[in-house]
Amino acid sequence: YASKQANPLKVEMMRAFGAQVIQAGQDFDEAKDIAKHEAQACNARFVEDSQDIETLEGAGTIGLELLQTKPSFDTVLLPLGNGALASGIARVFKALSPQTKIIAVQANGAAAMVESLRTQQFVAHEKVNTICDGIAIRKPVPQALEDLKPLIDDTLLVTDELTISAMRMIHQHVGITCEPSGAVGVAALLDNKTTFQNEKVATVLCGGNLTQLQMDVWLRA
Repeated sequence: YASKQANPLKVEMMRAFGAQVIQAGQDFDEAKDIAKHEAQACNARFVEDSQDIETLEGAGTIGLELLQTKPSFDTVLLPLGNGALASGIARVFKALSPQTKIIAVQANGAAAMVESLRTQQFVAHEKVNTICDGIAIRKPVPQALEDLKPLIDDTLLVTDELTISAMRMIHQHVGITCEPSGAVGVAALLDNKTTFQNEKVATVLCGGNLTQLQMDVWLRA
């Protein structure tokens, strides 16, 4: 299941890999609710990002790869959506490099997870307003919040404008096409240069799904 507003390239790629994709609902969370209802109706297992341990294990291997860099990083900036990526990577660092600071980054137009972590209360929104569709979460998964509390040392929010600047920088200097959700870590670096100027910092460029129109507008404008 994917929302009716899902990135068309992502939907196309999922179908190319053999998935049957049903588009329903106006955003990620609505599509997820519909999928949950359908799973219950046909007695199927619903695998939820950040709720089911398997979704965290894959992300954990990214943490293991990052730890191959010696000496380890002072700070790791992680895109925060439902929480599986951040939780999986952060758990590895807390076990094997506890001195590394873990910072979760969200778009300020979809800040429910960050607001929940900052206030230590469940915060949900009726809608989101960001180009970062891969991390545009309205309703946090309660289990994800519990898992992240001891793992996340700080949180940052970034604007879409800064994220576009980060995407352009990544494309120009590294030659990588990165979607907005994957570029928020670099956006956070651009927004906090003084904070990180003397640190060894890592982030994860987690996704390159851009349509030709998006590339023309965001990367070449």
